[in-house]
Amino acid sequence: MRVVFMGSPDFAVPTLRRLIESEHEVVAAYTQPDRPAGRGRTLQPPPAKEVALEFAVPVYQPERVSSPEAVAELAALAPDVIVIAAFGQILKQPVLDLPPHGVLGVHPSLLPRHRGAAPVAGAILAGDEETGVTIMLTELALDAGPMLTQRRVPIFDDDTTASLSERLAREGADLLMETLPNWLAGAIKPQPQDDSQATYVRSIKREEAAIDWSLPAADIWRRVRAYNPWPVAYTTLEGQPLRVLAAKPLAGEGPEPPGTVLPSPGGGPPEAGFGVRCGQGALAVLRVQRAGRKAMSGAEFLRGQRGLLGRRLG
Repeated sequence: MRVVFMGSPDFAVPTLRRLIESEHEVVAAYTQPDRPAGRGRTLQPPPAKEVALEFAVPVYQPERVSSPEAVAELAALAPDVIVIAAFGQILKQPVLDLPPHGVLGVHPSLLPRHRGAAPVAGAILAGDEETGVTIMLTELALDAGPMLTQRRVPIFDDDTTASLSERLAREGADLLMETLPNWLAGAIKPQPQDDSQATYVRSIKREEAAIDWSLPAADIWRRVRAYNPWPVAYTTLEGQPLRVLAAKPLAGEGPEPPGTVLPSPGGGPPEAGFGVRCGQGALAVLRVQRAGRKAMSGAEFLRGQRGLLGRRLG
């Protein structure tokens, strides 16, 4: 079976590796173009490109995969099926019509919940206790294609978008490899999604990472986890940004205004050197990072900041 893979970030890597290791022939890997990154703004290849080159899989990086030139190039590869995992481009109908066995998408949510650009962060922000992966047929409508298979994955209290994405990427790769043979054999009947149950998650914006201490502690805690590794939740101290990398919500009210730094809260873990009063409850701060400095525990940070207790952040 001739397979064309389309994917770019770390989430795409387990699926690409499993396809390369399978009995199928991966005739090409499509990724986003290399982008400048880091302080030197040097061009960096997507992680999926690096894996494809490692296994001598031809790599294509069109700016628009649905352009007439790119579609003609793709057609010449004669794929039997296309597999897409976090590609980063919207496929138009000429691409979707090419492979006789369709375009199979690996989506990191339990569709129809959390359609859209940030389903992993969306599940954490919503306070979901579980999420999952869905193998679906890709259609023009956003993440609305009929489903082939699903697998549920629990969300742990210490999960961030980074850790949860990593687990979902592995589960998605496993589920695809279980699904693909049955799909190609005609043993799976696609199930339409219930559009009335659909929810949508838009792209996360950098400015959303600024912490609003008037929110309940549980809400801020979910934001801290959802915005890790990007854009990373932050507050300000002495006018300078202070990243909050890990935290834990605590119950209990007090007279202090939101944003007030509190002594190490009762019930907080040892690394929580201090807490912060929120609109409801308090947030035990477990790990922080100042601009240009290394990350450290809340306890370490408190020891190095004289007069921090009682001050207001943000």
